[in-house]
Amino acid sequence: MKLHYKEMGHGQPLLILHGLFGTLDNWQTLAKRFAEHYNVFLVDLRNHGRSPHSEEHDYDAMAEDVLRLVDELQIPTPAIMGHSMGGKVAMNYALKYPTRITKLIVVDIAPKAYPPHHDEIIDALQSVDLARVTSRGEVDAQLAKQIQEEDVRLFLMKNLYRKEDNTFGWRMNLDAIERNYEKVAEAITSDVPFKKHTLFIKGGRSRYIKPEDIYGSIERLFTLVEVETIPNAGHWVHAEAPDQVYELVTTFLSAD
Repeated sequence: MKLHYKEMGHGQPLLILHGLFGTLDNWQTLAKRFAEHYNVFLVDLRNHGRSPHSEEHDYDAMAEDVLRLVDELQIPTPAIMGHSMGGKVAMNYALKYPTRITKLIVVDIAPKAYPPHHDEIIDALQSVDLARVTSRGEVDAQLAKQIQEEDVRLFLMKNLYRKEDNTFGWRMNLDAIERNYEKVAEAITSDVPFKKHTLFIKGGRSRYIKPEDIYGSIERLFTLVEVETIPNAGHWVHAEAPDQVYELVTTFLSAD
């Protein structure tokens, strides 16, 4: 599995991993700012963006994908930041390969298992008749039957592209994601905690990280952890509060 990535900037290496249904483009704006001080690698995880598709989609496989990319790039110990599903990939990577990472940053996700809560999105995406639609507006109209939030539809439609025959397709491997969704919702576990510096960034309006998660699985698995809350942000913290995320991340990475 050879992951697609985009590189920018110079300095300390920083890998950034997107969330479910996302692509590396979701972090493009912030990455350009980080690239003023760091060697940034934006990564498309398997079954997403321009990375290869696979029937397998779980956190061990995705962590191994990232390790292979780190080996390919010849950057033995990068800092790694991940949002949502990408945060779980980053956590699993840190716990499995602690000597191959300097610092860990997790954005608005806990290591715990989550109940299924993307069924409506998956159903909406699967319901779009891509063979018949002729414009992005038609795709949006079909998604709107099940997804009222325009910002969510715009986020999902970043996966839309035209194939060689001029029909539309999804860049993500939607069928594999649907078949493996229970694995995406699973907890990240380890008998041995990660003992290097870790930063969790929580959106104040998000319910993904609860107080009991901080005092439970987060502090149990990550012994040198800081948890910072950005009050006015929801789950897409980096999109809603980019300045605050930038300050928290750069302060954390520059500290000894």
